[in-house]
Amino acid sequence: MSRSLVGDYIDSFRNSGFWTYSTWLELVTKYRRSRLGLFWALCPALIYMFGIGGFFGYLQGHPAAGFIPHLGIGYVLFRLITVGLSECTTAFQGHASFILDGRVRLTDYILRVVAKALFYFVMALPAVAIALVISPNFHPAGLLISLSSFVLVMLNIGWMGAVVAVLGARLQDVHELIGSILMFSFLFTPIIWYADQAPIDTVRGLIARANPLYHLIESVRAPMLGEPLESLTFAYLAVMTIGGWLVASFIYRRYARYVPVWV
Repeated sequence: MSRSLVGDYIDSFRNSGFWTYSTWLELVTKYRRSRLGLFWALCPALIYMFGIGGFFGYLQGHPAAGFIPHLGIGYVLFRLITVGLSECTTAFQGHASFILDGRVRLTDYILRVVAKALFYFVMALPAVAIALVISPNFHPAGLLISLSSFVLVMLNIGWMGAVVAVLGARLQDVHELIGSILMFSFLFTPIIWYADQAPIDTVRGLIARANPLYHLIESVRAPMLGEPLESLTFAYLAVMTIGGWLVASFIYRRYARYVPVWV
């Protein structure tokens, strides 16, 4: 029987007990024996923002107060997207026992991965807030636009996660491939550099703007830091979101039925 990606997502949100409780249980068991507990979920963001951010800002001659929030917001968004996509490639294999037992609403397992990635994103927000407070470029009025853009980011994670999850169930090499691509894409995403350092009329600028993560991160970060958003970003995200969901829906409807056989 063919399945609808949108329909399964709607059912997963309506019946969220499995993926929300299992995610909560995994996180509780992971941190309950640690003396510092959930601080370890915040620690990487603090070190990356104020340690590496200050260091790279100094190397490039940028004031730390302005560069740290630029790098920090980029980092937490990049981690949200890449961790979610990377772990989605093995989401179905990791829940093979549930799938073989008849629980074939596959979006539950995708949402479990995304929920965990979103948890770490939320835990990093206090560090982001500190970085924004010290930033001379912070524009509170841009937060509303950034929030709207963040919804768009989550929508794109939804369809991309479904695609890589189905492909990962069929081909185990997809996990390594996606991991390598995401690691490589870090260099072409404006996290440790500013977007205007790679002008659109240059080869390096065109390569950077072919990277979906470039536009996803810029759409959220730029409004709150008073940085201009290119018109290309709006067009790119519109095409990617609509086209991505159409492609993902086709792949899911065509191949999701085979996942119990593949895992």
